[in-house]
Amino acid sequence: MYTNIPALSGKQLIRLLQKDGWIVGRKTTHGITLTKFIIDRTRVTFIPNKSSSLPDGTLSAILGTKQTGIGKAGLLELLSKYGL
Repeated sequence: MYTNIPALSGKQLIRLLQKDGWIVGRKTTHGITLTKFIIDRTRVTFIPNKSSSLPDGTLSAILGTKQTGIGKAGLLELLSKYGL
């Protein structure tokens, strides 16, 4: 079980969110758009498609309420459930 958030690359985060039910939308040179319908709204996030680890600020923005709404606790839960 994870207690701290490990360094995640964009590709690892994309795979993890796909296991959680997020659907790949547009693919561009710099990243991938993921969408998911949650209760009464559709959430959309853009994740850089790169092999190096994501900066802390970028990861926090992706996990925040405006994009995925998962939060750090939710990410730790997904990591414990699906692994990397």
